[in-house]
Amino acid sequence: MSTTRPLVKGFFDERTFSVQYVVADLETRKCAIVDPVLDFDEKSGATATRNADAILSYVNERGFEVEWILDTHPHADHFSAARYLKEKTGARTAIGEKVVEVQKLWKGIYNWPDFPADGSQWDKLFAEGETFKVGSIPATVLFSPGHTLASITYVIGDAAFVHDTLFMPDSGTARADFPGGSASRLYRSIIKILSLPDETRIFTGHDYQPGGREPLWESTVAEQKAKNTHMSKCETEAEFVNVREARDKTLSMPKLILHALQVNMSGGRLPEPEANGRRYLKFPLDALQGAAWDDQ
Repeated sequence: MSTTRPLVKGFFDERTFSVQYVVADLETRKCAIVDPVLDFDEKSGATATRNADAILSYVNERGFEVEWILDTHPHADHFSAARYLKEKTGARTAIGEKVVEVQKLWKGIYNWPDFPADGSQWDKLFAEGETFKVGSIPATVLFSPGHTLASITYVIGDAAFVHDTLFMPDSGTARADFPGGSASRLYRSIIKILSLPDETRIFTGHDYQPGGREPLWESTVAEQKAKNTHMSKCETEAEFVNVREARDKTLSMPKLILHALQVNMSGGRLPEPEANGRRYLKFPLDALQGAAWDDQ
Protein backbone atom coordinates (compact mmCIF):
# COMPACT_ATOMS: atom_id res chain seq x y z
CA MET A 1 0.00 0.00 0.00
CA SER A 2 1.56 3.28 -1.13
CA THR A 3 1.90 5.95 1.53
CA THR A 4 0.12 8.30 -0.88
CA ARG A 5 -2.87 5.99 -1.36
CA PRO A 6 -5.01 5.85 1.78
CA LEU A 7 -7.57 3.18 2.49
CA VAL A 8 -11.00 4.82 2.08
CA LYS A 9 -14.18 3.32 3.53
CA GLY A 10 -17.52 4.94 2.72
CA PHE A 11 -20.63 4.81 4.92
CA PHE A 12 -23.90 5.66 3.16
CA ASP A 13 -26.79 7.15 5.14
CA GLU A 14 -30.02 6.25 3.34
CA ARG A 15 -32.08 8.88 5.17
CA THR A 16 -30.02 11.85 3.97
CA PHE A 17 -28.25 10.27 0.97
CA SER A 18 -25.00 11.35 2.64
CA VAL A 19 -21.66 9.57 2.39
CA GLN A 20 -19.33 9.58 5.39
CA TYR A 21 -15.75 8.40 5.19
CA VAL A 22 -12.93 6.87 7.17
CA VAL A 23 -9.59 7.66 5.52
CA ALA A 24 -6.75 5.55 6.90
CA ASP A 25 -2.97 5.22 6.61
CA LEU A 26 -2.35 1.48 6.94
CA GLU A 27 1.31 1.99 7.84
CA THR A 28 0.65 4.07 10.96
CA ARG A 29 -2.96 2.91 11.61
CA LYS A 30 -3.95 6.59 11.91
CA CYS A 31 -7.16 7.80 10.28
CA ALA A 32 -9.49 10.73 9.69
CA ILE A 33 -13.30 10.76 9.67
CA VAL A 34 -14.88 12.98 7.00
CA ASP A 35 -18.40 14.48 7.17
CA PRO A 36 -19.96 12.22 9.83
CA VAL A 37 -23.74 12.25 10.29
CA LEU A 38 -25.63 12.60 13.58
CA ASP A 39 -29.03 10.93 13.17
CA PHE A 40 -32.07 13.20 13.44
CA ASP A 41 -35.74 12.45 12.77
CA GLU A 42 -37.61 15.65 12.00
CA LYS A 43 -41.03 14.10 12.64
CA SER A 44 -40.39 12.92 16.20
CA GLY A 45 -37.52 15.25 17.06
CA ALA A 46 -35.44 12.20 18.04
CA THR A 47 -31.65 12.17 17.79
CA ALA A 48 -29.39 9.12 17.70
CA THR A 49 -25.78 8.13 17.04
CA ARG A 50 -26.29 5.09 14.83
CA ASN A 51 -24.18 6.37 11.95
CA ALA A 52 -21.39 7.62 14.16
CA ASP A 53 -21.34 4.43 16.21
CA ALA A 54 -21.05 2.33 13.05
CA ILE A 55 -18.01 4.38 12.10
CA LEU A 56 -16.52 3.92 15.57
CA SER A 57 -17.11 0.16 15.38
CA TYR A 58 -15.25 0.00 12.07
CA VAL A 59 -12.37 2.10 13.43
CA ASN A 60 -12.08 -0.08 16.51
CA GLU A 61 -12.30 -3.34 14.56
CA ARG A 62 -9.45 -2.24 12.29
CA GLY A 63 -7.33 -0.97 15.16
CA PHE A 64 -7.22 2.59 13.82
CA GLU A 65 -6.52 5.72 15.84
CA VAL A 66 -8.64 8.75 14.87
CA GLU A 67 -6.45 11.83 14.36
CA TRP A 68 -8.93 14.15 12.67
CA ILE A 69 -12.67 14.71 12.39
CA LEU A 70 -13.06 16.75 9.21
CA ASP A 71 -16.12 18.59 7.96
CA THR A 72 -16.03 19.98 4.43
CA HIS A 73 -18.66 22.66 5.17
CA PRO A 74 -21.63 23.38 7.45
CA HIS A 75 -24.16 20.92 6.06
CA ALA A 76 -27.75 21.87 5.23
CA ASP A 77 -29.26 18.39 5.08
CA HIS A 78 -27.96 16.57 8.13
CA PHE A 79 -26.54 17.22 11.58
CA SER A 80 -22.78 16.83 11.96
CA ALA A 81 -21.59 14.15 14.41
CA ALA A 82 -18.24 15.90 14.81
CA ARG A 83 -18.81 16.89 18.42
CA TYR A 84 -20.01 13.43 19.46
CA LEU A 85 -17.04 11.76 17.78
CA LYS A 86 -14.61 14.17 19.40
CA GLU A 87 -16.03 13.24 22.79
CA LYS A 88 -15.56 9.55 21.96
CA THR A 89 -12.09 9.72 20.38
CA GLY A 90 -10.40 12.91 21.55
CA ALA A 91 -9.50 13.69 17.91
CA ARG A 92 -9.21 17.25 16.62
CA THR A 93 -12.15 18.74 14.73
CA ALA A 94 -11.57 20.90 11.67
CA ILE A 95 -13.35 22.85 8.93
CA GLY A 96 -12.44 25.63 6.50
CA GLU A 97 -11.64 29.08 7.90
CA LYS A 98 -14.41 30.71 5.85
CA VAL A 99 -16.93 29.06 8.17
CA VAL A 100 -16.91 32.37 10.03
CA GLU A 101 -18.66 33.94 7.01
CA VAL A 102 -21.37 31.27 7.18
CA GLN A 103 -21.70 31.86 10.92
CA LYS A 104 -22.11 35.60 10.43
CA LEU A 105 -24.77 35.02 7.77
CA TRP A 106 -26.79 32.51 9.76
CA LYS A 107 -26.47 34.22 13.12
CA GLY A 108 -28.49 37.00 11.50
CA ILE A 109 -31.07 34.57 10.10
CA TYR A 110 -31.46 32.96 13.54
CA ASN A 111 -31.29 36.31 15.36
CA TRP A 112 -28.49 35.21 17.68
CA PRO A 113 -26.62 38.45 18.45
CA ASP A 114 -24.45 36.77 21.10
CA PHE A 115 -23.39 33.81 18.94
CA PRO A 116 -19.55 33.74 18.63
CA ALA A 117 -19.04 33.83 14.85
CA ASP A 118 -15.30 33.25 15.14
CA GLY A 119 -14.88 29.54 14.32
CA SER A 120 -13.92 28.75 17.91
CA GLN A 121 -16.30 25.77 17.86
CA TRP A 122 -13.61 23.76 16.00
CA ASP A 123 -10.06 22.89 17.01
CA LYS A 124 -8.62 23.87 13.62
CA LEU A 125 -9.69 26.19 10.81
CA PHE A 126 -7.95 25.34 7.54
CA ALA A 127 -6.89 27.96 5.01
CA GLU A 128 -6.58 27.55 1.24
CA GLY A 129 -3.44 25.56 0.42
CA GLU A 130 -2.75 24.56 4.02
CA THR A 131 -1.20 21.13 4.51
CA PHE A 132 -1.47 18.50 7.22
CA LYS A 133 -1.09 14.72 7.50
CA VAL A 134 -3.24 11.69 8.18
CA GLY A 135 -0.68 9.39 9.68
CA SER A 136 2.20 9.71 7.22
CA ILE A 137 0.00 10.57 4.24
CA PRO A 138 0.23 14.21 3.11
CA ALA A 139 -2.98 16.20 2.83
CA THR A 140 -3.82 19.56 1.28
CA VAL A 141 -6.83 21.86 1.59
CA LEU A 142 -8.49 23.40 -1.49
CA PHE A 143 -10.92 26.25 -0.91
CA SER A 144 -13.88 25.31 -3.10
CA PRO A 145 -16.88 27.59 -2.47
CA GLY A 146 -20.07 27.86 -4.50
CA HIS A 147 -22.34 25.40 -2.73
CA THR A 148 -21.58 27.35 0.46
CA LEU A 149 -19.29 30.24 1.36
CA ALA A 150 -17.06 27.94 3.41
CA SER A 151 -16.75 24.73 1.39
CA ILE A 152 -13.34 23.08 1.18
CA THR A 153 -11.95 19.94 -0.44
CA TYR A 154 -9.54 17.66 1.41
CA VAL A 155 -6.94 16.04 -0.86
CA ILE A 156 -5.47 13.21 1.22
CA GLY A 157 -2.85 11.34 -0.78
CA ASP A 158 -4.52 10.41 -4.08
CA ALA A 159 -8.04 10.85 -2.66
CA ALA A 160 -10.06 14.08 -2.94
CA PHE A 161 -13.10 14.56 -0.71
CA VAL A 162 -15.06 17.06 -2.76
CA HIS A 163 -18.23 17.45 -0.65
CA ASP A 164 -21.09 19.13 -2.55
CA THR A 165 -19.24 20.20 -5.69
CA LEU A 166 -19.16 17.17 -8.00
CA PHE A 167 -21.53 14.24 -7.61
CA MET A 168 -21.12 10.97 -9.49
CA PRO A 169 -20.85 11.66 -13.24
CA ASP A 170 -24.47 10.63 -13.90
CA SER A 171 -25.68 13.12 -11.26
CA GLY A 172 -23.71 16.18 -12.31
CA THR A 173 -22.95 18.88 -9.78
CA ALA A 174 -24.25 20.34 -6.52
CA ARG A 175 -26.80 23.09 -6.13
CA ALA A 176 -25.60 26.64 -5.56
CA ASP A 177 -28.74 28.48 -4.43
CA PHE A 178 -28.37 28.40 -0.65
CA PRO A 179 -27.70 31.68 1.18
CA GLY A 180 -24.13 32.59 0.21
CA GLY A 181 -24.09 30.17 -2.74
CA SER A 182 -22.89 31.02 -6.25
CA ALA A 183 -22.98 28.97 -9.45
CA SER A 184 -20.03 30.95 -10.84
CA ARG A 185 -17.89 30.22 -7.78
CA LEU A 186 -18.96 26.57 -7.89
CA TYR A 187 -17.81 26.29 -11.51
CA ARG A 188 -14.39 27.74 -10.66
CA SER A 189 -14.07 25.40 -7.70
CA ILE A 190 -14.86 22.40 -9.88
CA ILE A 191 -12.33 23.48 -12.51
CA LYS A 192 -9.71 23.62 -9.73
CA ILE A 193 -10.63 20.13 -8.55
CA LEU A 194 -10.51 18.78 -12.10
CA SER A 195 -6.99 20.18 -12.50
CA LEU A 196 -5.78 17.49 -10.10
CA PRO A 197 -4.09 14.48 -11.73
CA ASP A 198 -6.47 12.37 -13.82
CA GLU A 199 -5.97 9.32 -11.59
CA THR A 200 -7.01 11.20 -8.44
CA ARG A 201 -9.88 9.41 -6.75
CA ILE A 202 -12.95 11.61 -6.25
CA PHE A 203 -15.17 10.91 -3.25
CA THR A 204 -18.46 12.80 -3.21
CA GLY A 205 -20.56 13.84 -0.23
CA HIS A 206 -23.95 12.62 -1.48
CA ASP A 207 -25.47 10.18 -3.91
CA TYR A 208 -29.13 10.52 -4.85
CA GLN A 209 -29.23 7.24 -6.82
CA PRO A 210 -30.58 8.45 -10.19
CA GLY A 211 -32.83 5.89 -11.80
CA GLY A 212 -32.92 3.93 -8.57
CA ARG A 213 -29.42 2.52 -8.98
CA GLU A 214 -27.35 1.40 -6.00
CA PRO A 215 -25.46 4.11 -4.05
CA LEU A 216 -22.10 5.07 -5.56
CA TRP A 217 -19.55 7.59 -4.37
CA GLU A 218 -16.14 6.98 -5.97
CA SER A 219 -14.94 8.13 -9.38
CA THR A 220 -11.76 9.72 -10.79
CA VAL A 221 -10.86 13.10 -12.18
CA ALA A 222 -10.60 11.55 -15.64
CA GLU A 223 -14.08 10.04 -15.37
CA GLN A 224 -15.55 13.32 -14.16
CA LYS A 225 -13.99 15.28 -17.04
CA ALA A 226 -15.23 12.78 -19.61
CA LYS A 227 -18.67 11.89 -18.29
CA ASN A 228 -20.03 14.41 -15.76
CA THR A 229 -23.48 15.24 -17.05
CA HIS A 230 -23.05 18.97 -16.35
CA MET A 231 -19.34 19.61 -16.83
CA SER A 232 -18.87 17.61 -20.03
CA LYS A 233 -21.69 19.55 -21.72
CA CYS A 234 -20.63 23.05 -20.65
CA GLU A 235 -17.62 24.56 -22.39
CA THR A 236 -17.77 27.91 -20.59
CA GLU A 237 -18.57 29.26 -17.15
CA ALA A 238 -21.59 31.10 -18.56
CA GLU A 239 -23.03 27.87 -19.98
CA PHE A 240 -22.55 26.11 -16.64
CA VAL A 241 -24.16 28.96 -14.70
CA ASN A 242 -27.22 28.83 -16.97
CA VAL A 243 -27.55 25.05 -16.55
CA ARG A 244 -26.96 25.13 -12.79
CA GLU A 245 -29.28 28.05 -12.05
CA ALA A 246 -32.07 26.59 -14.20
CA ARG A 247 -31.77 23.31 -12.34
CA ASP A 248 -31.70 25.03 -8.93
CA LYS A 249 -34.96 26.84 -9.68
CA THR A 250 -36.69 23.44 -9.82
CA LEU A 251 -35.42 22.32 -6.39
CA SER A 252 -37.16 22.89 -3.08
CA MET A 253 -35.12 23.69 0.02
CA PRO A 254 -33.67 20.67 1.87
CA LYS A 255 -36.13 19.58 4.53
CA LEU A 256 -33.55 19.91 7.32
CA ILE A 257 -31.77 23.15 6.35
CA LEU A 258 -33.26 25.27 9.15
CA HIS A 259 -32.88 22.45 11.66
CA ALA A 260 -29.32 21.58 10.68
CA LEU A 261 -27.54 24.91 10.25
CA GLN A 262 -28.04 25.96 13.87
CA VAL A 263 -26.33 22.73 14.98
CA ASN A 264 -23.64 22.64 12.31
CA MET A 265 -22.55 26.28 12.67
CA SER A 266 -21.80 25.23 16.26
CA GLY A 267 -19.54 22.38 15.20
CA GLY A 268 -22.19 19.71 15.73
CA ARG A 269 -23.20 20.85 19.21
CA LEU A 270 -26.86 20.42 20.03
CA PRO A 271 -28.53 23.33 21.86
CA GLU A 272 -27.95 23.37 25.60
CA PRO A 273 -30.76 21.83 27.70
CA GLU A 274 -33.28 24.29 29.10
CA ALA A 275 -34.63 24.29 32.67
CA ASN A 276 -36.77 21.20 32.05
CA GLY A 277 -33.77 19.24 30.77
CA ARG A 278 -34.88 19.23 27.12
CA ARG A 279 -33.10 20.76 24.14
CA TYR A 280 -34.94 22.99 21.67
CA LEU A 281 -34.24 24.03 18.10
CA LYS A 282 -34.99 27.57 16.99
CA PHE A 283 -36.92 27.74 13.74
CA PRO A 284 -37.25 31.06 11.85
CA LEU A 285 -40.40 31.43 9.78
CA ASP A 286 -40.35 32.96 6.26
CA ALA A 287 -36.55 33.10 6.31
CA LEU A 288 -35.85 31.36 2.98
CA GLN A 289 -37.27 31.31 -0.54
CA GLY A 290 -38.36 28.09 -2.23
CA ALA A 291 -41.59 27.00 -0.56
CA ALA A 292 -43.07 23.71 -1.77
CA TRP A 293 -46.00 25.50 -3.41
CA ASP A 294 -43.93 28.09 -5.31
CA ASP A 295 -43.67 25.95 -8.45
CA GLN A 296 -47.31 24.85 -8.52
